[in-house]
Amino acid sequence: MSRLTQFAALTAAAAVAIALAGCSAEGSDAASGAVTINYSNFISNGGNEENLDAIVAAFETENPGITVNVTTLPYADYFTTLQTDLAAGTQADVFDIEYANFGAYVRDGVIAPLEEVDTSVYRTSLADAYSSDGAQYALPSSFSNVVLYYNADLFDAAGLSYPTSDWTWEDEKAAADQLADTAAGVYGDYQPISFYEYYKAVAQAGGDFLANDGKSVAFDSPEGISAAEWLVGKSGTVMPTPEQGAGTPDFDSSLFLDGKLAMWHSGIWMFGALADASFTWDVAVEPGDAQNASAMFSNAIAVSSSSEEKVAAQAFAEFLTSSSTMVETRLNAGWELPPVSDDSLLAPYLEKGAPANRQAVFDALEDVALPPIVTDGQTEMQDIVTEELTEAAAGRKSVDEAIAAAAERVDAVIG
Repeated sequence: MSRLTQFAALTAAAAVAIALAGCSAEGSDAASGAVTINYSNFISNGGNEENLDAIVAAFETENPGITVNVTTLPYADYFTTLQTDLAAGTQADVFDIEYANFGAYVRDGVIAPLEEVDTSVYRTSLADAYSSDGAQYALPSSFSNVVLYYNADLFDAAGLSYPTSDWTWEDEKAAADQLADTAAGVYGDYQPISFYEYYKAVAQAGGDFLANDGKSVAFDSPEGISAAEWLVGKSGTVMPTPEQGAGTPDFDSSLFLDGKLAMWHSGIWMFGALADASFTWDVAVEPGDAQNASAMFSNAIAVSSSSEEKVAAQAFAEFLTSSSTMVETRLNAGWELPPVSDDSLLAPYLEKGAPANRQAVFDALEDVALPPIVTDGQTEMQDIVTEELTEAAAGRKSVDEAIAAAAERVDAVIG
């Protein structure tokens, strides 16, 4: 029985019981069987508040026994407020979470395991990200991911075939070498040298970033070395160096828009910024080495473990994350991508114009690399990896030295 059906049954039963009892409190919530749930979010802040209101209104129309009170906060304030509410026990019945916090919420028991969820309505990798020990603790509400952008005009001029989902690092490197043109100021490739690119590259090489215990690193391995060499080896060859501007804000997007960059690893959130590009461009699934592994970022909805209205709260969470109303609203508004598995619902997105291969956005979800999360020292871990890779890219350390130093420093922080 779904959450919506279960809530309807409970409401109907309550109404029958009240009628039989001849209760005089007919106008009260208790008499009507109606409930109110509170939803705290950051996902709609900054321009999508009315879109969220439309989804809530549709839910309330389909479920007249439930009223949803919405609180919207800026992303910068949201998690501080949520932590305060969790400490005080005043959190909403339903609230937004990010993958980075998911494990801590499960560990601390502040989110409830969901009952009888049909996870087949979601993309598998998205739903799996929010399960733990066989239980579903949250539902994905949206996602973004990283793809390989390419300048088709530059490929055509060089007589090269476009990237495909079958490409490997070797294919990408061979194309980048041929497309780089120092005299014309054209670079063959761009991929930031950072923690967020490195953990993904380790997965693409067939390795693990963290050991199984989550309290020590595993990237000081042949696969981890290979991943670092892949990233660092681009700098100063097919990719600009920091001295040439790499790593500065908007440098890579400006370079691509100027037609001076053949390939570019970046997120799908850049589609809009490229709408007026003066050349033909498209995207493909990022190449891997031993395997494909694309970076995926997502938001999710969780039900508070202390909520007194878990059935109604879960019904709302399911509607907010999987209903056709939600899908249509998000696609029409360009408001991140819905996490649903039904390709027919997503067909309008595939027809929105450039890039032509929007299907790559969904294909990339077949093999994902989730960011490694640790209980303590998350920010420090990320900074250390980026710092050591930067040292290697600058030639101040060898790749072996940089990875060994990163492993030692990260182990000291997270162990």
